Amino acid sequence: MTGDPRTRHVVVMGVSGSGKSTVAKGIGTVAGLRFAEADEFHSAANIAMMRVGVPLGDADRWPWLRDLAAWLADRSAEGVSTVLACSALKRSYRDALRQGQPAVEFVHLDGPAEVIRARMSGRTGHYMPPSLLDSQIATLEPLQPDERGVVLDASMTPDELIAAALSRLRLGSGHERHMDQAQPSI
Repeated sequence: MTGDPRTRHVVVMGVSGSGKSTVAKGIGTVAGLRFAEADEFHSAANIAMMRVGVPLGDADRWPWLRDLAAWLADRSAEGVSTVLACSALKRSYRDALRQGQPAVEFVHLDGPAEVIRARMSGRTGHYMPPSLLDSQIATLEPLQPDERGVVLDASMTPDELIAAALSRLRLGSGHERHMDQAQPSI
């Protein structure tokens, strides 16, 4: 699938509690991209497992990733640019997302475990318990040099992260529609 070359597709990635949803919503609002929360695509069984502190395995994630890739492909076919808040912890998961839209750009929110754990402990209404943070950190594979994207310090404020992502990806202010590969940096 190649999708509409006039669209942009951004995935804000990182472990739970890194700020993905807040930053992705902000990017979507400023740049006019359709926002989706990957957590809303999880099956009831996956949510039940996480709620009780059981980490998901690859077999649990593949149907979810296929659904996300299909969502990206459908929006691209409609000519709609998107921003998706999704953990995308492994290279293979990011490859699966690229099956829906090969030119996905990633914004990896990376930060100290203590900062992220504190955020997770302070939030309410989310099914992902802080006890699963260590399993997510162990699973996380950083962006590779051939992956389009940037790495930002999750310790920054949400407004700083949104501004940095918009600037680095050249979104939201009339910048070129497609960027050259950006080298990840913190």
